[in-house]
Amino acid sequence: MAATEVARQEGEGARSVLLSGHVGFDSMPDQLVSKSVSSGFCFNILCVGETGLGKSTLMDTLFNTKFEGVPMQHSQPSVQLQSHTYELEESNVRLKLTMVNTVGYGDQIKKENSYRSIVEFIDAQFEAYLQEEMKIKRTLHSYHDTPRARLPKLDSKVNIIPIIAKSDAIAKSELAKFKLKIASELVSNGVQVYQFPTDDETVAEVNSTMNGHLPFAVVGSTEEVMIDNKMVKARQYPWGIVQVENESHCDFVKLREMLVRVNMEDLREQTHTRHYELYRRCKLEEMGFKDTAPENKPFSLQETYEAKRQEFLGELQKEEEEMRQTFVLRVKEKEAELKEAEKELHEKFDRLKKLHHEEKKKLDEKRKTLEDELNSFKQKKTATELMQSQCLQAGGSTTLKKDKERKN
Repeated sequence: MAATEVARQEGEGARSVLLSGHVGFDSMPDQLVSKSVSSGFCFNILCVGETGLGKSTLMDTLFNTKFEGVPMQHSQPSVQLQSHTYELEESNVRLKLTMVNTVGYGDQIKKENSYRSIVEFIDAQFEAYLQEEMKIKRTLHSYHDTPRARLPKLDSKVNIIPIIAKSDAIAKSELAKFKLKIASELVSNGVQVYQFPTDDETVAEVNSTMNGHLPFAVVGSTEEVMIDNKMVKARQYPWGIVQVENESHCDFVKLREMLVRVNMEDLREQTHTRHYELYRRCKLEEMGFKDTAPENKPFSLQETYEAKRQEFLGELQKEEEEMRQTFVLRVKEKEAELKEAEKELHEKFDRLKKLHHEEKKKLDEKRKTLEDELNSFKQKKTATELMQSQCLQAGGSTTLKKDKERKN
């Protein structure tokens, strides 16, 4: 026991022990291969480039198939990321391939805004995977995300492989200079492109050579031309034929070898262990989670959760108090407004009441005047009628007297 403890403290690690007979764990690689083949593989490609650059044609050529798609025009108000997932099968190996196209990229006046949508798209995918990872019941084995910025912002989120599209439009004498210029601009702007791994002896030599060929100058085409009694993918021009899979014509074969046949698994691993882990670490640090507590004490997830919960409740209580004070202040302001309006209404009512009283007084005076005039008129009328009656009576007596005198 003591010797074992000393060995562990000195960091000697596990001892190598020769077996006296066959045990069988040498079949583990075969088990992994069988399990991987049965479950299939996932691979995501985010193709960034201006409209009409040949992104769709390159993907069709790269995977030797015709993917469904609609040609886009230079009329997009902003960059839109469209993802499509396809099920591919080759020699009983299934691949779930997700391709994300940047529709409208580079068509805007302000080019820097083109990267913002890409960064937001990638962050959204990382966030969705992180949320799935933090669930109690997780389904990460079946979870499939899509690679959702200037390039300096992208190199910390995705593996960047620079490509010169439509390289047949560049003279061969100028292509080497153009490659050097692009590589120099990437370095001067601090953009870290994906380097093919050289730690594996089986691929170290070829990957080291291919790293020197970046960026790849490629030509894509799904059309076939007969050359030397053999149908090959090529582009035919009046001045000649450019063969897609001829390494003296372009770097398409190098791209396909490095991307699909040699380093696809490393690309997947780098996305998870480097880019996603960086996003995850930053997010968890923002939430207050750390590997070690103060004074290098063991980290307690429960204590951190409780501390963040109390902090959240404190912020919530503070916001609630601020909202309450704001509500009380607004109520007081509203009460003051209502009191002012009530005061104005009372003043208006008093004015109208006073005006009504004055108008009524004037009407009463007019009515009294009219009544006096009416009484005076009635008195005059009565007197006139009396005088007329007396006059008529007096006229009747005179007539009778005259008649008697005639008779006599």
